[in-house]
Amino acid sequence: MARSKLHALARSLTLVASVGAPCLAQAADLLPPPPPPPPPPVEVGGGWYLRGDVGVSAYTSSQFAAYGEKGTGGYIDDTYHDRGIGSGAFGGIGIGYQFNPFFRGDITGEYRFSNELRTSRRFQTENGYTDLDGNAVSLRSRYDDDTQARFDAAVVLANAYFDLGTWYGVTPFVGGGVGVSFNHLSGAKTDARETAPTLSYQYNCAAGCFTGYAVPDGNGGYVYGTRTDRYDYKDKTKASFAWALHAGLAYDVTSNFKVELAYRYLNLGTAKTGLGETYCCSSIGGYKVKTLEAHDVKIGLRYLLGGVVAAPLPPLMADYQPAPGPLVRKY
Repeated sequence: MARSKLHALARSLTLVASVGAPCLAQAADLLPPPPPPPPPPVEVGGGWYLRGDVGVSAYTSSQFAAYGEKGTGGYIDDTYHDRGIGSGAFGGIGIGYQFNPFFRGDITGEYRFSNELRTSRRFQTENGYTDLDGNAVSLRSRYDDDTQARFDAAVVLANAYFDLGTWYGVTPFVGGGVGVSFNHLSGAKTDARETAPTLSYQYNCAAGCFTGYAVPDGNGGYVYGTRTDRYDYKDKTKASFAWALHAGLAYDVTSNFKVELAYRYLNLGTAKTGLGETYCCSSIGGYKVKTLEAHDVKIGLRYLLGGVVAAPLPPLMADYQPAPGPLVRKY
């Protein structure tokens, strides 16, 4: 009897082992869950960029003009010769934003280094005089002026650019800008030669100074003479509206660093000297330079502050998770 019970128990244990063994093997073969995917890259700085530029300029001006007159009469002719401004250098910095692959804008400030301005002028005037007998006479005078000055400027511009596409790392672009130019003329002087009637100066009580009277010669005419004068003008800075047109090429050295070669037309507006020295009963006006233009060739460096960087790595030690227990099936 006991033997038969032991035999039945052995068969039961064998049946349980044969049923549970595949489950235990399956549980042992289960792998832990995969790690979570890394976080997506993070963009730092957006589209902001810094820039710097250096270049050379060739200046032109459509007109020089005197904004004061000599004597009391009007001009008969007023012709400028050999007018011009020498070439010069400039440098500047700026900050901008790349809105999309085709449009960007920046604000720049630059200093345009000093260079020489010069012009020669030939003109005549017809002035009214009083002779020694008190008679009013109208006489002509001729003037030859050679004027020199130093010109420099500080320019602030707001610019917009259109990038026309990129081929082999090269991006052509066009653009424009508006702003203000602080034009400075300094050290201005005029060497003048005047051929005019000889005057006899007598004190004029009404005017409070000495007045010149035309001196007649023995034949009923008037005596002419030539004299030289030197006029020095006060330095002056004038703020003037400025605008620019850009065209150039940008090369991608890296995804964040670009080099530009560009041409720029820059209209600097108007520059003026201060007034000259004042004489008894007369004054010397200053000079105005109208439509001051610059043709610039420049090299620029542009560094994009923004960019895509990898997200931080997950921690080396993950939180402990116990291994899953065996799968138990109930029948």
